[in-house]
Amino acid sequence: MAHRHTRRRFLEIVGQGATAASLVACGSSSDQRRSAAASPKSVAAPAPSASSVTEAPDAVPRRQLGRTGQEVSCIGLGGFHIGKPDEATAIRLMHAAIDAGIDFFDNCWDYHEGESERRMGKALVDRRDRVFLMSKLDGRTADVASKQIDQSLQRLGTDHIDLMQIHEIIREKDPAWVFGDDGAMRALLDAQKAGKIRFIGFTGHKSPTIHNAMLDAAEEHGVRFDTVQMPLNVMDPHHDSFEKNVLPRLVTDQIGVLGMKPLASGAIIETGLVEPPQCLRYALSLPTSVVITGMEQMRDLEQALAVARGFTPLTQKERSAILARTEKEGRDGDHERFKTSTEFDGTVKNPHWLTTAEV
Repeated sequence: MAHRHTRRRFLEIVGQGATAASLVACGSSSDQRRSAAASPKSVAAPAPSASSVTEAPDAVPRRQLGRTGQEVSCIGLGGFHIGKPDEATAIRLMHAAIDAGIDFFDNCWDYHEGESERRMGKALVDRRDRVFLMSKLDGRTADVASKQIDQSLQRLGTDHIDLMQIHEIIREKDPAWVFGDDGAMRALLDAQKAGKIRFIGFTGHKSPTIHNAMLDAAEEHGVRFDTVQMPLNVMDPHHDSFEKNVLPRLVTDQIGVLGMKPLASGAIIETGLVEPPQCLRYALSLPTSVVITGMEQMRDLEQALAVARGFTPLTQKERSAILARTEKEGRDGDHERFKTSTEFDGTVKNPHWLTTAEV
């Protein structure tokens, strides 16, 4: 099936630097930000161009989430990493992130055997209305997906999840499985009708081909995803690239783009070719709605805030220099092992997650 995107136009957008960010950047005053966070179902105003943003100097820029009508912080807090420090530290980090203006919270049914969701639920007891809450499920059948949704709701201590995504679409058979007569998509649509979830998306880190197959399957079944999550970083353009082969399609279809693995779990930093702030700035300079990054200690949060608050899109010269510097190291995918190995494939190590609702 021919993909419905204009690659030439997309390359023009990325090449213009500031124009790329202006597609999704949305500025607001501090009072407007608090109002938007307190009323997550309100429709955000159209995004202005980057040059017209009038946010306070310490504001975290906000962006449109595709065609959902939602406005969210350009930086998102990653749920996997919030399960790694002790609980008290994790809760302090989440509270500090919210107070600083980060309101997109990522999680997953299987992270740390449900501990990441439980911790996030504790952190949001008196702050739920200030956060756009996302989680993911592994179930591939309607029954299992439905049970996992209910378990996530219970752990997170909420009556609804703003965005539920199908996790780890990494197998060629996943699209057919999810959209089968008794597939997970049926449970997601039922949960949406029941008010348990508001928006639906999917994630994956393996191959752009599989992402496009999932988007094709959705079109064939009359489903339109609200969001898609995928790796976007300085190494990605050099090997089996999501930026080149999926991102243009999402931009054209106005599907919310969730960038993940901006540091490739630290592997990019270990090369010594780029620093963490450069990696975050690179991903933010793409037409992303949110760039999700892991935070295990306060300095991780402070680093992300510094980049977001002072964000200016990469110029074409800066972008070209980064890509030239990383091309040799990136061409074989060694620093994106989530593409080239099963090291990061939780559902490969735990295939029962796909067919049972038990971690």
